[in-house]
Amino acid sequence: MKMKQLIALLMPVMVALALASCGSSPLDKAIKHALVQQDTTQAQFDSICAIIRQNPDRYSQYVDKQGQVDVAQLQALIDRIGGDLRPPMRWDIARYGQQELSLTIYFERSGSMVPYDNAGDRGQLKKAVNDIINRFPGRKVNINIVNDGIYPYQGTVDQFIKDRNIYASTAGVGNSAFTDFQQIFGAILKAQDATNVSVVVTDLIYSPADAGDVSIDKILNEENSLATNIFRHYKGKSVLVHQLMGDYNGKYYPYTNRPVEYRGMRPFYLLVIADTPVMDRMAAQSDYAELLHPAAVRHSYRFNQSEAAVDYCVLPDWKDNAGRFRVDHHDATRLTKCQADKTTGILCLTIAARLDGLQKEADFLAQAGNYKVQSASGFELRVAPITPDMVTGNNKMYLDGKTHLLTLTGKFVGPRDQLTISLPNELPAWIGQSSSRDDTNTAASGFSTTTLGLKEFLDGIAAAFGTGGNYTTLTLNLEN
Repeated sequence: MKMKQLIALLMPVMVALALASCGSSPLDKAIKHALVQQDTTQAQFDSICAIIRQNPDRYSQYVDKQGQVDVAQLQALIDRIGGDLRPPMRWDIARYGQQELSLTIYFERSGSMVPYDNAGDRGQLKKAVNDIINRFPGRKVNINIVNDGIYPYQGTVDQFIKDRNIYASTAGVGNSAFTDFQQIFGAILKAQDATNVSVVVTDLIYSPADAGDVSIDKILNEENSLATNIFRHYKGKSVLVHQLMGDYNGKYYPYTNRPVEYRGMRPFYLLVIADTPVMDRMAAQSDYAELLHPAAVRHSYRFNQSEAAVDYCVLPDWKDNAGRFRVDHHDATRLTKCQADKTTGILCLTIAARLDGLQKEADFLAQAGNYKVQSASGFELRVAPITPDMVTGNNKMYLDGKTHLLTLTGKFVGPRDQLTISLPNELPAWIGQSSSRDDTNTAASGFSTTTLGLKEFLDGIAAAFGTGGNYTTLTLNLEN
């Protein structure tokens, strides 16, 4: 066949392809625009899904049987469009395609909670709850009042947020004389589905009914056993405990149930409960920062947190480095030609690591004593947060996106050594330091910062879930 005849035959096909390209659907155009502009955000994903929802008949291949966007089919379309670009581009929409999460607030209304929300005080407790509601990405929010049971809040979410005296507005709801932990936490865990996030707002003081003259040891032992019994049936959950501080002005009810007037600061707690994959999902997305890292948080600890990989690299040239080493081109965790400084006999190297995904407090991550270092050369660790003034043109490629510098110093003599840095998953010291066994003396020095039986309750959860292991482990292999 002659070339002219071949061109004549192909011309209709070429024209059809050109017309198809020029007349591509709004969905195709939106995807191409997102890829070319590198606007692969949640908002852009939502706008693409909106195009499908607005015309489900036209885009029926991207709608599943439940009427939701079929993420797998949409991903295939994105892959085809991205593969045709030069250079090809990829957009993984898996995390955007997950079902929308709902938020349920369980707001404790017991006698010892009422003084946290007085008109003349700063209202830290109410603000902390309002911030979570206002900044939660999902649109599904429910509010309950809890004490001897769980009672739906009768107002709207907007009314709750604007209410300047929430305890007065909910007077008469339930029995505020005691808080039934077993009823409340048991019901929350049982009712929670895979797309729900529950937040319990509480002072975490165990105040059973008819305690009478029961000894404090018996009460605390009961609390410990109760916590274990509740949570041991839900090993697929994660519980994130936040401790915050708020103004307190009114009657305080110690375990003897003889109220005393107190004005000052007191701890309160936000317990975030969700399926472990949901908690991991939220930890990977900045949209949930207020929930996982409240602005006014004093301490936090997450139960049932699995080990996570973190991004890290060795800085080949850094002011604290001593001796010599070479980072392997094919394996960034392998250092070759390692030699200690000839004068001091010291080898010092610095790692830049991104630790902000570990859901730990800044002070916790910055303390070298929280880490465990293992090596035959006796390396010791220093930790420092990375600050903007540390970043220069020469080291930007190493420090960009990292949060901490881990500096290791030891007497490496070779020929080989494996150096591991781990962050053990242990109950933090703040839990014991924030716990008391006697809350009858409001003038005691630790009263303003401690909670009766906190350690016993949280130890009970730990017994149910188990502790141990590491949050993360970094490994380097050294050789002469």
